Amino acid sequence: MDSVAYFNKIASDYDAWYLTPIGSYVDTTEKEQVFSLWQTKQGRVLDLGCGTGNYTVTLATQEISVIGLDKSLSMLKLARRKLPYTPLVKSDAAYLPFKDKTFAGVISITLFEFLFYPENAIREIYRVLKPGGEVLIGTMNTLSPWFGCKRLKSLFVETAYRYARFYTPRKLKSLLSQEGFINIETRGVIYLPSFIPSFLIPLARRLDKKLSASAWRHIAAFILVRGERP
Repeated sequence: MDSVAYFNKIASDYDAWYLTPIGSYVDTTEKEQVFSLWQTKQGRVLDLGCGTGNYTVTLATQEISVIGLDKSLSMLKLARRKLPYTPLVKSDAAYLPFKDKTFAGVISITLFEFLFYPENAIREIYRVLKPGGEVLIGTMNTLSPWFGCKRLKSLFVETAYRYARFYTPRKLKSLLSQEGFINIETRGVIYLPSFIPSFLIPLARRLDKKLSASAWRHIAAFILVRGERP
C-alpha cells in the first residue's frame, strides 16, 4: 500500500484526532507558528496537500482566494463538505495544473513527508509562484524524539508514518535554496512526546513559545521553512 491508498483508507477517521486533547494542542500550536510566519494577505493562494481542508478552511476565513490540491480523492471529498464553494483539485504536487506565476503564496503542511521526489514539487512551487511570492512548508523532523517514537510504532502498527520520510531544518532550507528561493527562515514547535498527559499541555505550550526560534528548533517535532521567489 502506498501513502495515497493509506490516506484514502483512513480519511473518514482523519479529523477525529484533532478532537483529542493532544490533537487539539498540536493543531493549535502548529497553526500559531504557521501564521506567525505566513505573510500573504491577498491574492491567490495554493494549499498544496490540503487533505481534509484543515488549513484551507483557515485560509478561506482570512478572505484569501484559496485553492486546495491533494492526490487523495477521499480526503478531498471530506474537504468539500467543509468548503462547498472553494476550488479543490485532485492532482500531483510534481505536476501542478496551473500556469506559471499564478499564486501569491503556496502553503504545504505535512505533505512533503509523503513525496518520493520533493525536488520536483519544489520546482513546481517555484514555477507557479509570482515573483515576490512566498512558500511555507511544514513537515516532521527526523531529529525529533517525538517522531522517533512514531516511527518505531509504525513497525508494528500501520500508521501514516510507515509511509513517511522525514526532514531536518537544514535539508528543507537546502531544497529551497537550490531552487533559487531567498530570505529563507525556519521555526520549530512541539517538543514533548505525544503520550504526555493532558495536564502537561500548558507546559508544552510554554516550551513551544520559548524555543520555536531558538537553536532547539532543530529537534522540534514540527518544523517550518519559509522562502520567497525573487
